[in-house]
Amino acid sequence: MSGRRRADQERSPLVLVRDIEVTEPLPALVGVERAWLLVRVCTEPIGSMLVDVPEAGLAPDQLAGAVYARHGAAIRPRLPTEHGSPFLARRAEVLRTAPHLTVVVCTRERPAALSRCLDSLLAQAYPRFRVLVVDNAPATGATKDVVAEAAARGPVDYLVAPLPGLSRARNVAVGAAAGEILAWLDDDEVADPFWLVEVARALADHPEADVVSGVVVPAELATPAQLWFEQFGGHSKGRGFVPAVFSPATARTQHPLYPLPPFATGANMTTRPGVVERIGGFDPALGAGTPAMGSEDTHAFMRILYRGGTIVYQPSAVTRHYHRPDLDGLRRQLVGYGTGLTAAYTSLVRRHPRTLLPLAGLVPTALRDLTSAGSLRVAGLGADFPRELLAANRRGMLAGPLAYLRGRWRSRRYRQGRRSRR
Repeated sequence: MSGRRRADQERSPLVLVRDIEVTEPLPALVGVERAWLLVRVCTEPIGSMLVDVPEAGLAPDQLAGAVYARHGAAIRPRLPTEHGSPFLARRAEVLRTAPHLTVVVCTRERPAALSRCLDSLLAQAYPRFRVLVVDNAPATGATKDVVAEAAARGPVDYLVAPLPGLSRARNVAVGAAAGEILAWLDDDEVADPFWLVEVARALADHPEADVVSGVVVPAELATPAQLWFEQFGGHSKGRGFVPAVFSPATARTQHPLYPLPPFATGANMTTRPGVVERIGGFDPALGAGTPAMGSEDTHAFMRILYRGGTIVYQPSAVTRHYHRPDLDGLRRQLVGYGTGLTAAYTSLVRRHPRTLLPLAGLVPTALRDLTSAGSLRVAGLGADFPRELLAANRRGMLAGPLAYLRGRWRSRRYRQGRRSRR
């Protein structure tokens, strides 16, 4: 490796992120050390791969060889025939009867990220939708200004959730859009152009589904921290690109109270009308903006499954997430994941004491996942992954129950404050 290239790598460790459509001419990869590729066939994502790029670059035929060596078994049966692509034909059928969808984006003082997110939504290849932006406890008018600009270009509405906390913002959206199918997207994401039509495909193919969740892939891997987050499992925690259905019928293979790999993610989920209301809404003591820091979505998924519901994982519904670029941000995120998870279990036991016994039975599995070198939590970690991040995640788990109780106390204070002002 040349001295200049080594210096460039040390200044800015970079993994190129891009899509590869195998039915079109493949590109050459040059000028990068590695590339993270989302492999598609007729726009359907069928897998991802991290490719080392030699200093001379990777020619299109060499890239094709690497892609087929890794994903050929999934690619070949999906290639179009003289009759066309069944995947695209089914998409066309779905579009002819496309249901109206409301996309909900909950946000707080991140106008630049929100603007990028809204641009991706207004570019959707879908005929019937609107976007509802929920401005959570706004401190400035920046979010409202971004929404006004986007609303001049498409169906974007604005709503304020005055009390802080992601669960409260989500519940405000549910109340304002009663009877509507809600597709949820975080403000630090962008939606693939086919996201909504693939959500509609899952809804059409699975009329029993209460929730549909897609895959969340990286929007960029420009820093070590972003790559480490992907090594830790990213948002989809190793679920991959194989569709799955979770219901009472699958409880023996995927326990409804132990989401690893996860049933779904709140960063890319769609809920049918009435589903969130039936579980009493999102717990306001969970989620971003609370001491628990997260897992309001995981808690909701567990409760939906515990009540006999169905969650469909649809990996063709793709969103892209901008991971936190710095080590301190990643550390806080993994602490939040650990805290939120055990806080969610605390909430679950409080609401459903009968879950305590089956949860106790899951402890040996959880301990194996935390300590075993072959578990999904650690199997993908590189040699350079900071092990202190694993310790930070575990510290968060220990803090979760108390954090949940603090969140409950804070929530009661908010309610009392609102009643006193009336």
